[in-house]
Amino acid sequence: MAPTLTFAVRRQKPVLVSPVKPTPYELKPLSDIDDQQYLRFQVPFYFAYPYSPSMDGRDPCQVIKTTITQLLVYYYPFAGRLSETPNKKLVVECTGEGVLFIEADADVKLQEISNKLQPPSPYSDLFLHEVPGSGEILHSPLMLIQVTRLSCGGFIFALRFNHTMTDALGLHQFLKAASEIARGAEAPSLLPVWERHLLNADDPPHVSFSHYEYNNIPASGSPSNSLNHLINPPNKMITQSFFFGPNEIVALRNHLPKSLRVVSSTFDILTATLWRCRTAALHLVPSEQVRVLCIVNGRNKFKPPLPEGHYGNVLAIPAAVSSVEEELCGNSLGYAVGLVRKAKLSVTKEYFKSILELDGPRRETPIPTSTSATYIAVGHY
Repeated sequence: MAPTLTFAVRRQKPVLVSPVKPTPYELKPLSDIDDQQYLRFQVPFYFAYPYSPSMDGRDPCQVIKTTITQLLVYYYPFAGRLSETPNKKLVVECTGEGVLFIEADADVKLQEISNKLQPPSPYSDLFLHEVPGSGEILHSPLMLIQVTRLSCGGFIFALRFNHTMTDALGLHQFLKAASEIARGAEAPSLLPVWERHLLNADDPPHVSFSHYEYNNIPASGSPSNSLNHLINPPNKMITQSFFFGPNEIVALRNHLPKSLRVVSSTFDILTATLWRCRTAALHLVPSEQVRVLCIVNGRNKFKPPLPEGHYGNVLAIPAAVSSVEEELCGNSLGYAVGLVRKAKLSVTKEYFKSILELDGPRRETPIPTSTSATYIAVGHY
């Protein structure tokens, strides 16, 4: 393993970047999908840009900072703060206070660290500084941005956002709009749409699916063998990256029956492989029930479709369920792939409506993910 390079990063004081024009003061409730307990966390993203002659004479920090002030005119809820009502509903108070912005310089070239930027990167804290008090879900900035100039002329653009506000596809819409404005557009080509009420529960509610992803798994083995596996302290978890190239994907696909080889996506195959390997490595009780949660985009499930430009959370996490020895580890890869595909295909408009109709206590329960031996969650971006 190559040694980690040591270099200095000089940060300026964090500042609040507000919309360049006055924006409405409003109270905007989040949807019943947005404010689920398992989405109440911050998500970091990192983007590395090499030197480009087109950026000669332009400071990436100032370009991005100016762009954000213009973009927040359209995405002004991001400039507000979240609060919680007595019934635990999240509401954005559109105050126009702004998002946190950090300008920084690093004494390093991109090519010197490019092989260390994949997660878990030893440089993540350098390129996205944790501003004290900024990471709370309520009453804190909804986005933190750090732009770090590199000595080669390239830069690192990093941001962290409150997941209750948007999902990965909503963030993609936001960043695409930012790139358009940075290139001189007066406004985004796709204007943002709030309309979070479209993903709220009906009254009275009607739950029509089992929703294993929200159910606790009863321990089937003895306490020493089963319950002690259930939760690992986060500070004892190990982060590791595994990279699968085309050759590895082909090799895994060849383990599938012909009926699954063509229809199974790379996501299906890797999710099933990871599920089986992780379960085998944990040496769980053979009769233990294990689940894999698949993050599924629901934007194409609605008829009529959600308004174009809607940037709220539109995701479901259906669960594939199996016992350890008799089914998951005792069967072929094709068995696990079939379960993953079945879980993904179960997500329909009706499935989403059923999620919304879940009673409060179930929706407020955090979904166990990486810290649970019997659960694993897999997504793709």
